[in-house]
Amino acid sequence: MDAAASTPPSRLHLKPGTAWADAYSRARQEAPEAFHEDRLLNLWGGQWRRTGNPLHSLTPVDGTPIAGPPMIEPDEAREAIRATLDDHKEWRDVPLADRKARVTAAIEAMEEHRDLLALLLVWEIGKPWRLARTDVDRALDGVRWYVDEIDSMIGGRAALPGPVSNIASWNYPMSVLMHAMLVQVLAGNAAIAKTPTDGGAACLTLACALARRAGLPVSLVSGSGSRLSSALVRAPEIGCLAFVGGRSAGGQVAAALVDTGKRHFLEQEGLNAWGIWDFSQWDLLASHLRKGFEYGKQRCTAYPRYVVQRQLFDKFLEMYLPVVSSVRFGHPLAVADDSDPLPDLDYGPVITAEKAAELAAKIDEAVTKGGVPLYRGDLADGRFLPGQDRAAYVPPVAILNPPPSAALHHAEPFGPVDSIVVVDSEAELLSAMNASNGALVASLACDDDTTARRLAGELAAFKVGVNKPRSRGDRSEPFGGRGASWKGAFVGGEHLVRAVTVGADPNERLYGNFPSYSLYPET
Repeated sequence: MDAAASTPPSRLHLKPGTAWADAYSRARQEAPEAFHEDRLLNLWGGQWRRTGNPLHSLTPVDGTPIAGPPMIEPDEAREAIRATLDDHKEWRDVPLADRKARVTAAIEAMEEHRDLLALLLVWEIGKPWRLARTDVDRALDGVRWYVDEIDSMIGGRAALPGPVSNIASWNYPMSVLMHAMLVQVLAGNAAIAKTPTDGGAACLTLACALARRAGLPVSLVSGSGSRLSSALVRAPEIGCLAFVGGRSAGGQVAAALVDTGKRHFLEQEGLNAWGIWDFSQWDLLASHLRKGFEYGKQRCTAYPRYVVQRQLFDKFLEMYLPVVSSVRFGHPLAVADDSDPLPDLDYGPVITAEKAAELAAKIDEAVTKGGVPLYRGDLADGRFLPGQDRAAYVPPVAILNPPPSAALHHAEPFGPVDSIVVVDSEAELLSAMNASNGALVASLACDDDTTARRLAGELAAFKVGVNKPRSRGDRSEPFGGRGASWKGAFVGGEHLVRAVTVGADPNERLYGNFPSYSLYPET
């Protein structure tokens, strides 16, 4: 018998040097002021402080313990806000050239530690290696663009009267939260952020340590959003609130802001839909849908809803089922041989085991109430270490026609769960695509451009793609939402800079959704 043929396949194992202990040890070595052996620290007033009670956090990757966010109390948050205001008063007088130099030094330091920041993201939020590195790269490349372009954006404008307070979800700690803070600082403001409770604290701790070393006025605290709201949302010292999260939490934040008159931008979720009408380019659509499963659709611009013309449903299904069955998921750091590169997966776990259980319950509810399970993946199809905890992993699922009484009919699942709705008329198409009272993005698959543009005008989404997906965008591209998916100023390029600065006109009308008006830029 051939010796090679009788050799059993190698068992998957953790790639050497990528363990959580390795990542944390490297972070301690690079930023000992921010990482203690047993816990993370909070940052305000230029000092890292051993305060707050660390959460008992588990990585979604395999359910083992990792460093949790050190949760402070409201009185400490108020102290942090006052210290951030002191930073702000000094920083707003720093010349733009000096601000640009210090921000550049910070992003160069982060670039030097790019792979460590990415490895922390893998363990904290389960992001596959390629996507974790992309998250870091997008943050740094985006801020470099602002450094190059800020002069023309800032002319005739000044910093806000107080610092910017940032509360963001866990899914993009670098390319959304850290990126925003660096641009806010570049524009002349101090910035404070609350770490996402579900993940990203260690990555943000390292990034903020590097930023503070470069002389940037950033602060980082951890705590319960509801308990710290009086300080991080309503404190009179705050000049602007930046929020990224779900509609429930966003609604609470909006209610807390209602009588403050503060500048704000609140990005909230919506059910982003892709409509298929009078369409024949199935290979093109397949390529878009395949990429759409990246990070298990745990992003605000994912497309979990497909609205399909009944006459095209057979062709859609012929295209869709091979796509969904080819999705690759599993442990992001598992290799067969020590020399193998890290696996190129579409997604790893969802953010917590509790989220996985929630998705399973929503799938069961939709099917029990009449939805048809078109596809149900199996955990056995994933790529895992022998015996590892898999409680946070969800194989891809597709449900046909979830009934209106089911949560999957109208709410974004924030996981690898698609819903497909079959319609017979353009009116039904538009109604099904607008099911969530506003969205960030939407797309139409349609061969006739005139028809597509006409239908696009009836969609309640900030950006609409024709035969292509839309996304948050980078650099100069604006970003916002329609309906309940967004409140306050829009961001992206000059819109972000204008949102965190003030002009000479006290009656300036920013682009955005406000109680008294909505004003939309070209997208």
